[in-house]
Amino acid sequence: MTNNLDVFREEVEVWVAEQFPKSLVGSTMGLEGETSEEAKADFELWRQRLADKGWGAPTWPKEYGGAELSDAEAKIISQEMGKQGAFNPIPLMAGMGVTMVGPTVLEYGTEDQKARHLPGIASGKIRWCLGLSEPNAGSDLASLSTRAEDDGDTYVINGQKIWTSGADISQWCGALVRTDSSVGKRDGISFVMLPMDQKGVSTKPIQLISGISPFCETFFDDARTDKKELLGPLNEGWSVVKRLLQHERQSQTQARSPSASSNKPSLQELAKTYVGVDSAGRLDDPDLRVRLIEHLMDVQSHSLTVGRITEEARGKVEVSAAASILKNSATRVAQGNSELTLELMGNQGVGWEGENFSADELSNVRDWLWGKAISIYGGSYEVQNNIISKNILGLPETTQKG
Repeated sequence: MTNNLDVFREEVEVWVAEQFPKSLVGSTMGLEGETSEEAKADFELWRQRLADKGWGAPTWPKEYGGAELSDAEAKIISQEMGKQGAFNPIPLMAGMGVTMVGPTVLEYGTEDQKARHLPGIASGKIRWCLGLSEPNAGSDLASLSTRAEDDGDTYVINGQKIWTSGADISQWCGALVRTDSSVGKRDGISFVMLPMDQKGVSTKPIQLISGISPFCETFFDDARTDKKELLGPLNEGWSVVKRLLQHERQSQTQARSPSASSNKPSLQELAKTYVGVDSAGRLDDPDLRVRLIEHLMDVQSHSLTVGRITEEARGKVEVSAAASILKNSATRVAQGNSELTLELMGNQGVGWEGENFSADELSNVRDWLWGKAISIYGGSYEVQNNIISKNILGLPETTQKG
C-alpha cells in the first residue's frame, strides 16, 4: 500500500521540475542580487508561483497565505527542492516574518492582525525586522529603555535598537518597548508592530568582518504606530517575546550561512577532492576520517532531536527550554561544518580574493567568519546554557534576577 507521503513526494517532485526556472539553479536566493533582467524576472516568477501554491509558509492556514500542510509535508517540499537545485526564497525575503513574527502573530494576534499581516509575509512581499536588543540591553533584554507613550489612538516610540537584521530594507518592525516604568522591569514591557517607512524611524547599517552586513542600528524619534498594532495584552510583552524567541531558536536549529547553497558539494565530496583517497577508496587521512564521521553523526543526532522535540511541542503554546538545547546543538553542528571545510580545503579554503580561488573557495572563508556569530545572535551560547541548567537540569539560579 502506497503511503500518502510517498504520493505527496511524487507530486512535489513533478511540480518543482515543471515550475522551477532552471536559470536559478545555483542561485544565492537573490541575496547578492541578480545582474540580468532575465534572472530577476525568473526569480519573481518563482516567488509568485510559490506564493500562489501557499508554499512560502506551507504549514500556515490557507486564509493567511499558507497551504495547511503538515510538518512532514513541509519537510518533503524542502527535500525535493534541494534535489533539483531549487529553493524557497520567501522566508529570507520576509526577513523575520516567516520564522518569528508570523508564528507569534498566529498565536497572539487578533483576527484583524492576522488578516492584515500574515498574507504579505507568506508571499514574501512584506519584509519584517525585530527591534529587541539595545546598546545597554543585550543578554539582559529586560533592561531595555525604548519607550512607547500613550497618545490617544497611537503610541509614540522613542529609543534605540541595535543588531536589527534587515532594518534598512524592511517595511515593518516588531519592537519590544517599555510601556510602564513603575513596575518590575519585565512587567512593564509591551510588544508593538510599527511601519518602518515614516519620518520617526532611521537606520544605520553595521559592517561585519565577513563582508556581509545584515545588521543595523535603528533609531526611533517620535515614531508612531496605531494601538491596534499592539501584539498581545498591554504590559505583557515579555511573555510574547519569550514565545517569539523560542520560534527564533527553533528556526536556527537548521543554521546555515547567507551564502550557503543547496547544491554545494558535501563534506565527503570535498574530502575526496582536496585530501584524496587511499587504495581502498577511503579518505587518505585516518584521523580526519574519524572526525568527519563523528561530525556526520552529530548532524544526524541533531536532526533526529529536532524532529522529536518538534513533535512533542505540537499544539503547545507554552514556552519551553528545549529550543535552547537545539540552538546550542545547531551552533556546534554549523560551526563544526565550517571548521572541517576550512581544514579540508587547506590553503584554498582561506582565500579572500583572486583568480587562484574558485567561487566556492572564496565563499567558504566568509561562511566561516559569518558562522562565528551563530553562538551570539538569538541568545548567546552561554545564556542558553544558563537556561538549560536552570529550567531543565534544575540547578540553582546564578544569574541576576529581574
